[in-house]
Amino acid sequence: MAIYLARHGETDWNLKGLIQGHTDIPLNETGKQQAYELAAAIKDKGISINRIYSSDMKRARETAEIVAKELLVEAQALKGIQEVNLGRWEGHTWKQVRELFPDEYRVWYENRRYEVPPEGESYEQVLQRVVPVLSGIALKEDENVLVVVHSAVIMSLLSYVYDKPFEEMSRNFRTKNGEITELEKSMIKPL
Repeated sequence: MAIYLARHGETDWNLKGLIQGHTDIPLNETGKQQAYELAAAIKDKGISINRIYSSDMKRARETAEIVAKELLVEAQALKGIQEVNLGRWEGHTWKQVRELFPDEYRVWYENRRYEVPPEGESYEQVLQRVVPVLSGIALKEDENVLVVVHSAVIMSLLSYVYDKPFEEMSRNFRTKNGEITELEKSMIKPL
């Protein structure tokens, strides 16, 4: 049994380079098309998906619903696997964050696994909520599942699973909208 992680389709904020985090932005037309392409890629690769789970945020939920309809399986939105909360940085570009919050950004950037941006959460806090949800899915399911989540969720989870520095997560595990990553059930280990 494998857990396939997929990043949601594109939003207008992705297109503009704005930090979304917990801001609940819907898919744009390109994002909807990417969801259809994700479903087609799953079919083309011969991947059998028994069920689809997603973050309860609009962009992930909409992606999951489109893929589920195309694959004729059920989709269920779950709490706990939402994107990282980047607090007061949301709605800004990373360049703006470096200019408006230089000290906070530097501290966070140098130790982003544990440091918390203003009114946000650390990547460690993301793992503390995401890993139990994925472990629950792994225990419950005997067949392949697709879990539609967010870029930072995927990058932090893969950094944890492969024991890579969180400061290198963007270089090591950056995912495009609609991209899929396979994890074996056994890779989801408790914190």
